[in-house]
Amino acid sequence: MRFCNLVFLSAIAVASLSSVSARAQEAKANEPKAVSIFDGKSLAGWSGLTANWRVEDGAITGENTAAAPISQNTFLVYEKPVKEFELELDFKIQGGNSGIQYRSKLLNKEKFVVGGYQADIDSGKRFMGINYEEQGRGILTDRGEINAIDKDGKKSKVGSAGDPEALLSRIKWEDWNHYRVVARGPLLQHYINDTLMSETRDEESAKAAAEGIIAFQVHAGPPMKVQFKNVQLRTY
Repeated sequence: MRFCNLVFLSAIAVASLSSVSARAQEAKANEPKAVSIFDGKSLAGWSGLTANWRVEDGAITGENTAAAPISQNTFLVYEKPVKEFELELDFKIQGGNSGIQYRSKLLNKEKFVVGGYQADIDSGKRFMGINYEEQGRGILTDRGEINAIDKDGKKSKVGSAGDPEALLSRIKWEDWNHYRVVARGPLLQHYINDTLMSETRDEESAKAAAEGIIAFQVHAGPPMKVQFKNVQLRTY
């Protein structure tokens, strides 16, 4: 009798696991598909200063040169606002710093000045992976931190994504890396090369953003060059 019970319970367990697996497969199948928002040939669907943005070797390329330096940060803007999404792309930076703006606002249409959340990119190894609010609250979450901002704007460290210096070992400097930005409700996550760099839960009533544009940054200051390719957006 005991053997029969064991067989019966095993059968139930196998059936339960099969059901869980089937539901997981169904959920994955129903997940929104990622779409390319850069055709690899032109800046169709994007807007920015032609002096600073072009397509080079199949990649969106932004540059601030010594011969024609810019006096303030400028951005290449994806023209369709997004709310809940995952953005994945490959990037490479040489000199200076850059970033990926999201849920942001176009503040100056002539100079393409943008403000909002930024997934930072930095050749100087200080800001890579952080969450920085351009034209706003500044650094919201440093690399290695998991922070929560309450409705009144009080920021608390609620966890760790790892040692900030050790996380830099995941970066291939002056080479191609993979960025994934997740924005679901108040949760904002920055992954580089499949490693969580920073996580922010922003619930500040007056300043948290639920929707906005995506944009790439060319930074004022020393000469710099940044490139983006394989830009894929999944919206929810």
